[in-house]
Amino acid sequence: MNSNFTLAVHSLAFLTLQPDRMATSDMIAKSASVHPVRVRTVLSLLRKNSYIKTKEGTGGGFIFDLNPDEVSLWDIYKITSDGALQPKCPEANGHCVVGANMQHVLFRIFLGAEEHLGEYLKAYTIKEVVDFIRQQPSGDSA
Repeated sequence: MNSNFTLAVHSLAFLTLQPDRMATSDMIAKSASVHPVRVRTVLSLLRKNSYIKTKEGTGGGFIFDLNPDEVSLWDIYKITSDGALQPKCPEANGHCVVGANMQHVLFRIFLGAEEHLGEYLKAYTIKEVVDFIRQQPSGDSA
């Protein structure tokens, strides 16, 4: 899993906690302690996949465009990290029975792992992430 997944979930949770106002990439970056350019990259991906809307100019920013109850962590994983669990195998000796087959075998195993991860992540929505945040002792609003 890559950091784009966690940053996307962070951004959507942040926006969920501000349903009536726009948030800037700088606000989200400050919350996540990352550079605003990284946030804008992830927000662009979320916008392209219709999770958020943007408004340009003064008073502009980003707003969550969907119901947080209807967006699962698996949805976010698929647009940010799909295939991230696939092992990166070095160029192997194709004349060796192990070298010739290792990438295919590991791919099959890790594809199954990603399917299990997907089933698990489908059980959690952005709303539940926000609810968990609110349950934390330091769960002040964004």
